[in-house]
Amino acid sequence: MILRLAEQLEVPLRERNALLIAGGYAAAFADRPLDDPALQQARKAVELVLAGHEPYPALAIDRHWTLMSANNAVAPLLAGVDASLLEPPVNVLRLSLHPSGLAPRIANLTVWRAHLLTRLRRQIEATADPVLEELMNEICGYAAPDEKDDGMAVPDSDSARVLVPLRLVTESGILSLISTTTVFGTPIEITLSELAIESFLPADAATAKMLRNSVRFT
Repeated sequence: MILRLAEQLEVPLRERNALLIAGGYAAAFADRPLDDPALQQARKAVELVLAGHEPYPALAIDRHWTLMSANNAVAPLLAGVDASLLEPPVNVLRLSLHPSGLAPRIANLTVWRAHLLTRLRRQIEATADPVLEELMNEICGYAAPDEKDDGMAVPDSDSARVLVPLRLVTESGILSLISTTTVFGTPIEITLSELAIESFLPADAATAKMLRNSVRFT
């Protein structure tokens, strides 16, 4: 009954284990590290998706937004980022929104920051994870972005009128990217259920051309 209720309520697998243990039952879902031999095929699948997305950037993150893997198109996006933010384990939210990270290069920082914090807040509401709560407090403590140069007053493409793009300033121009999130469809293992692939696609023809030419960031 615990498992049936948890499934209908879409309770994450980690929390389902906690409910089972609280009810006097054994945990039902394994929790292995991603480098466990049992997850070898899943790792290969992730790497295949990441490589197949090139020349567009894509990365895999865990439940705490820790970078697990990335394709070759991600590295050019990180030029100029403070080296301390790139020391493992790399937190993607911190890397994106920290004043010494990508934040100064995000043209629509106010909107993009709000988008990421909304996602993070939903995770916290679903899991009550203290690590995510600490991360939220940290990010909310960063200096607020300057809204006067938010770059969203006039959409720069048709897609920007229906999706929130990530707009990154480069010496070749502004990259306008739309993001998608891919998860395993039928996981019965905690690590896989919490793994997400964040893929970025060009929102306009100019961005597609710049990515194909491997742009350099200012």
